Amino acid sequence: MLFMVIERFRDDDMVPVYRRLRDGGRSLPEGLDYVDSWVEPNFSRCFQLMRCDDLRLIQAWILQWRGCGVTFEIIPVVASSETRAVVEPYLGEPEPGT
Repeated sequence: MLFMVIERFRDDDMVPVYRRLRDGGRSLPEGLDYVDSWVEPNFSRCFQLMRCDDLRLIQAWILQWRGCGVTFEIIPVVASSETRAVVEPYLGEPEPGT
């Protein structure tokens, strides 16, 4: 499964998190895969796409980041291509001329 992990940096200060990332890596447990991430220009939030089959792995990972000035929101997501395959049978016939 894919999860969008939204990190919120306390006081828009990502420096403690980046320092820990530089010094110790992501600290991902076996079976939790980092896909990619994006940071807001004001350093308020980071959006990380993660992959795993056991949500407890994300919980274990979050526990390792306690005290770093970051909070986490976990949102299960489905790739657009997979969603389209689910929706396709409900679309009906194409409109004439499209």
